[in-house]
Amino acid sequence: MTAFYTYLFFIEIKQDWFMAIVRIILLITVTYHVLKYVRDTKAAIGWIGFSWIMPITGFILYFMFGINRVTRKAQKLATHRPWSHKLIRNHFIYNVQGHFFPLAKVVESFTQRALLKGNNIDIYHNGDEAYPAMIDAINTAKTCVFLSSYILESDDIGKKFADAIIKVHQRGATVRVLVDGIGSGYFYCPIAKYLKKYGVKIDRFMHTFLPWKMAFINLRTHKKILVVDGKIGFIGGLNIAAVNELSRLPKNPVSDTHFKVKGPIVHELTEAFLKDWFFITSEKLDNKIFFPEVKEEGDMVCRIITAGPDSDMEKIKYTMMQAISLARKSIRIMTPYFLPDDRFLSLLCMAAIRGVEIDIVTPEKSNQFLVDWARNINNILPLYYGCKIWLAKPPFNHSKLMVIDRLWSFVGSSNIDMRSLRLNFEINMEVYHEQFASNIDDFISIHKNKLLTLNELEKRFVLAKLRDATTRLLLPYL
Repeated sequence: MTAFYTYLFFIEIKQDWFMAIVRIILLITVTYHVLKYVRDTKAAIGWIGFSWIMPITGFILYFMFGINRVTRKAQKLATHRPWSHKLIRNHFIYNVQGHFFPLAKVVESFTQRALLKGNNIDIYHNGDEAYPAMIDAINTAKTCVFLSSYILESDDIGKKFADAIIKVHQRGATVRVLVDGIGSGYFYCPIAKYLKKYGVKIDRFMHTFLPWKMAFINLRTHKKILVVDGKIGFIGGLNIAAVNELSRLPKNPVSDTHFKVKGPIVHELTEAFLKDWFFITSEKLDNKIFFPEVKEEGDMVCRIITAGPDSDMEKIKYTMMQAISLARKSIRIMTPYFLPDDRFLSLLCMAAIRGVEIDIVTPEKSNQFLVDWARNINNILPLYYGCKIWLAKPPFNHSKLMVIDRLWSFVGSSNIDMRSLRLNFEINMEVYHEQFASNIDDFISIHKNKLLTLNELEKRFVLAKLRDATTRLLLPYL
């Protein structure tokens, strides 16, 4: 009997040594990989520290969520680009002069896209105005329709879009639809099933049920793109769902702003969609028919900017930061969620200190209570240094707008929060046009309702402050 217990004792010793060796190998592996590939210092320290405390759990979580495999995938596909903005004629390229010249040069450098003149932009508010224009454009399609949306519901609004797209497909045009793998339904996506039934090619962005691909589940496409025949485009913050038609008096209405574009800029919008489609499906769509001859439609100067974890630089974020640093008179921001990082906030504060008038308009109550809690802590710094934060009254406004000095505008799909600026695939458009900037600036200003004060935040209960500070730790994922 003694020999048996002695045997068990040595077995346990061997198991302990084996597990100890496994833990050491795992934590060395994670530490080495983090030091080599993770550029963000805080993230690197967090992953290494967590792995040393819990080597096995830390290894599993880092393997699933810490490795940016998207960048590697994008690099592999980079040599097979079926799109090309070189189809744009050189006489549409515009060179900015004045105090926004540094911004134009910086953005051109890291986007590799030119500023294009000769464009026209129409502004639409809510689905009431935008949806009829979008469906009318689809109905006129002869060669192609490209649609990308974070949310494409299967309600009657989504079905109207789907039916219009199906008719275009049946006429023989090239149709491609890309929806997010979570935003449009993770376990079940009725609109995808409906479109596939009629032969329309639709794909769900980074959608998977495979455990070894779960690393992609946190990376979403938040883009809203519609291109028809390479001549008409739509871009903005508007998803496709009945809640965006305020005239229906939905239970949870969502107000939003969307834009119809015509002119050379549509080519850059087409290019952005084709890049995403190729990234997900590897299907080459390099037919020149998708980039038809274009003519000047107006006097607006525009550029498309895309960003996401498939690149090393947070292009939309740095575009906004560079614009803020050049502001002389005013900065107006409208965003459903205002949760930027410390560098972004510091630039806003420095602008306020040098006398720039800063107004930030966010909903009094958003559709995510965790965001509302977290933003309370984030708002303290800009309020302290003189930024004005306004709480817009309902309905919840989902618009993403930025105007500098009533001269330069930035519109699109990106919220001003860490998720949008770091994890999401987003698309924005910069516009150099005084009248357009003035219209957007005035639109933001009319939504200024309740002025948030530093005193109001400081008077909150201790438990509320603790709750908000704890929620703020989730900022990168909210």
